[in-house]
Amino acid sequence: MTDQIQPAKVPTAGVHSRRRIPLVWIVPILTGLIAAWLAWDTYSQRGPTITIAFETAAGLTAGQSQLKYRNVVMGTVKTIAVAPDLSKVLVTVETVREAENLLTNKTIFWVVKPQLFAGNVTGLDTLLSGSYIGMRPTTEKGTPQRSFVGNHDPPVLQASAKGTTFKLDSKRLGSISLGSPVFFRDLDVGTVLGWDIGDLANNVTIHAFVRDPYDKYVHQDSSFWNASGLQVKLTANGIDVQFESLRALLLGGIAFDTPTVPQSPVAPSHFRFPLYASIEVAKAAGFGRQLQMVSNFEGSVAGLAVGADVTLYGLKIGEVTDVSLVYDPRKDRIVAPVHYRIEADRVTGISSATKKLVPGELADEMVKRGLRATLQAPSLITGQKIVALEMMPDAPPAELSRDGDVYVVPAYEVGGFDSITRSANELLSKINRIDFDRIGRNLSGAVQGLDDTINGPQLKKTLAALEAAMIDVQDIARKLDKDASPALKRLPEIANQFQEAVTKANRLIGSVDQGYGGSSKFHRDLDRLIPQLTDTARSIRALADLLSRHPEALIKGRTNTGKE
Repeated sequence: MTDQIQPAKVPTAGVHSRRRIPLVWIVPILTGLIAAWLAWDTYSQRGPTITIAFETAAGLTAGQSQLKYRNVVMGTVKTIAVAPDLSKVLVTVETVREAENLLTNKTIFWVVKPQLFAGNVTGLDTLLSGSYIGMRPTTEKGTPQRSFVGNHDPPVLQASAKGTTFKLDSKRLGSISLGSPVFFRDLDVGTVLGWDIGDLANNVTIHAFVRDPYDKYVHQDSSFWNASGLQVKLTANGIDVQFESLRALLLGGIAFDTPTVPQSPVAPSHFRFPLYASIEVAKAAGFGRQLQMVSNFEGSVAGLAVGADVTLYGLKIGEVTDVSLVYDPRKDRIVAPVHYRIEADRVTGISSATKKLVPGELADEMVKRGLRATLQAPSLITGQKIVALEMMPDAPPAELSRDGDVYVVPAYEVGGFDSITRSANELLSKINRIDFDRIGRNLSGAVQGLDDTINGPQLKKTLAALEAAMIDVQDIARKLDKDASPALKRLPEIANQFQEAVTKANRLIGSVDQGYGGSSKFHRDLDRLIPQLTDTARSIRALADLLSRHPEALIKGRTNTGKE
């Protein structure tokens, strides 16, 4: 079998014709692609359109003003229009996609412009870039929202601020305002967020925010006080001027302090504290237990004001909290109840005593012993009064009573300079009752009578007679002097003779004493003679008795009958 060799196939090339795009179309195509990409990028980054109502659109421009959060652009103002009711300005803002999750009912909007708010100058960067809309979202969960009402003022705190809000109860707001600082040992640690308006009839509840980590220093036994303004006091060392800081002086402020060794845990959020009027009041209230008391005064309480001292033995133990006027139906008259609080622990050792007694029993015992509330004026110059608790032993008996949680301490209407004033008024009243006109008339009549007596003829005759008598006395004195002169000349001789007579008398007395004195022989014989004379007198008395009974014995003699 023979193989047949066939020739190999040779490949052939095919010819195809190609249509070329003109170079002139390359640029429009690229431009269209870029425009499509930009449109897609813009649409993909576009967020919802929102409407914000402001009081005014001052500083905002449609198509130019922006919406910013922390200086990051979150949108652009599209249109600005007036609301149909003409009460607001409606600003329409096209936001970016990143802002969609931030647009909830918790978000706050305001217009950023240069202004002084809460003691800080804000919006200085808008001097060059123009005003813009600021926003403050929150981490709190909220519902999505597209219509908002903007604030006139910027918020006090930023969303990232960490800390705790406390409630401070005060009788009045004073100089404290929104954004006032909160100080802790001269450090600015917080700010005032606002206050409640529901209880303004009774008190004001101020919301004070303390930043982290300073809020850990706020314990339940901490003290808050109003640090606003300037405090000037006249002390024994001169004038004492105190103020917390220049910012607190201008804008008002609050300060707080905590004991070095706190006796209570850290205060939780929205814990209530009393806001004291000053640092002195706060320190005075830091002595522990407080007793609320009231005393009803029936006299004048002029000069007594809220904050006046309450003293015991001259030392401050509390202060007056309220002074008012009330009609007392039991006494059928108007009285002035003075409410005050005292710090019982100011008395050393009182805690151990009160632990053994029922609350109020110690005060009741002191009232029974004469404890009374009195009004005193420590200074006559100022006229300001204080409430002094004093022991009055002569006070009428009384007992301590209670009106709810308030102890009623009997009042005593004597004390201090009031008694002096009352005595002076009584003295002036007595002086006014004296009839000075009558006294003057009587005195005038007495003077007239005395003048008539002095200038009358009777006194003249008396004086003339007295003058004649004085002349006669002078004549007698001259004669006596003339006649007594010889006797006076012999007076030394008479004195010598008298001395000699006294000497002789002494000698005579000495001789008599020597001859008849106690140690002389005459005296001894006289002593022996006296007993003998006594015996003789006794014998004669016995003989006389015998003769009186037996007269016949004189003739017959004595018979020896044995009987007399």
